[in-house]
Amino acid sequence: MASLNKNYKAGETMGQTEEKGNQMKSNVGEKAQATKDKTQQAAQTAKEKAQETAQAAKDKTQQTAQAAKDKTQQTAQAAKDKTQQTAQTTKDKTKDTTGQAKEMGSEMGQSTNETAQTGKDNTGGVLQQTGEKVKGIAQSATETVKQTFGMAQDNDGDEEHFTTTTTNTRRGN
Repeated sequence: MASLNKNYKAGETMGQTEEKGNQMKSNVGEKAQATKDKTQQAAQTAKEKAQETAQAAKDKTQQTAQAAKDKTQQTAQAAKDKTQQTAQTTKDKTKDTTGQAKEMGSEMGQSTNETAQTGKDNTGGVLQQTGEKVKGIAQSATETVKQTFGMAQDNDGDEEHFTTTTTNTRRGN
């Protein structure tokens, strides 16, 4: 019986060992499953976080690009407005300068016409005066020659005096 007892104890020990092994296996399997679940959850969380970060980066990039686009449009519009304003100012200045030049030209032309008319009138007056003087001198010379040759008419001691009159006339153009 000793051998039977030995076999029995050996079988019992083997059963206990097997039971212990199965318990340990079960514990290791549960721990492995828990670790696996925890790892999968951590991976899922990391994946979601990475997606959120990527989406945030994408949104920020889009916002930055839109802001740059808006700023570029504003700058272009401001430049366009400034160019139009400068062009209008230049146009207005040119128009004013042209008007002033026309006015000055007209005034200078009028002044030149007036000066020419005055010169013409003065020249006519001078010529008339000169003609009157020459006529008076010629008549005096004629009288002197007549008196020298005894052909002069006697007016009882009255001497003839020639007077000249100058008249200025203006001609209208």
